Amino acid sequence: MSADLEHSSGPASQAVANDYDSFAEAYAAETESNLINGYYTRPAILDLAGDVTGRRILDVGCGAGPLLAALRDRGAIVTGIDPSVKMLDLARQRLGDGTALHQGGLGADPLPFPDAAFDDAIACLVLHYLEDWKAPLAELRRVLVPGGRLIVAVNHPFVYHLIRPEGDYFATEQWTDEYTFNGQPAVLTFWHRPLHAITSEFTAAGFRIAVVSEPPPAPVAREAFPDLVTSPSGYILCYLFFVLEAA
Repeated sequence: MSADLEHSSGPASQAVANDYDSFAEAYAAETESNLINGYYTRPAILDLAGDVTGRRILDVGCGAGPLLAALRDRGAIVTGIDPSVKMLDLARQRLGDGTALHQGGLGADPLPFPDAAFDDAIACLVLHYLEDWKAPLAELRRVLVPGGRLIVAVNHPFVYHLIRPEGDYFATEQWTDEYTFNGQPAVLTFWHRPLHAITSEFTAAGFRIAVVSEPPPAPVAREAFPDLVTSPSGYILCYLFFVLEAA
């Protein structure tokens, strides 16, 4: 699940950080077709996934299921998992009761899937919520077939420097911001890692880095958001994308 980068940098409110159950409907409505999610993040993931016909794909942090729906439309056999009950309810409304949806997340317990259950796994804007990546990446590696792909999107590490210039870019640091989704306030807490720490985590977990991508928004974004996307350099590189191959 991702967050639009429109935020306020003041002190966090009394809301519980990362409590997606408390703003699930507002988040789903806001991110359905906005610039950062609808015209940037999801198109980038789908481009990296390529031809997914017949591939078994796990979407970790599937949220309300827009990426699952797009992958299924392209012929993939999809499974979603998310810690938010309300997000999963929205995903079921979108995808139907026959879709494999599970409550859970990365970091606390093992994923509820057997070894080598998937050809691909997608962790789109999930890992940057976690301080420890070792166990989550090991689980993702476990559920992939040998040679399977892990497609990842995380906060671009340079964005931390822009938003928190007083922070230490070279450290692993926690930071919190307030957001507004469809008029509803929310608090999100992230863990920043410098680029070298991100890549080291991937290789230590047994993945080969096949692709590193800093894509622009989808071409049609210029028509949908003419005032926001005015030139190739007229936006912030919000996220960093990877395609990793399991050894």
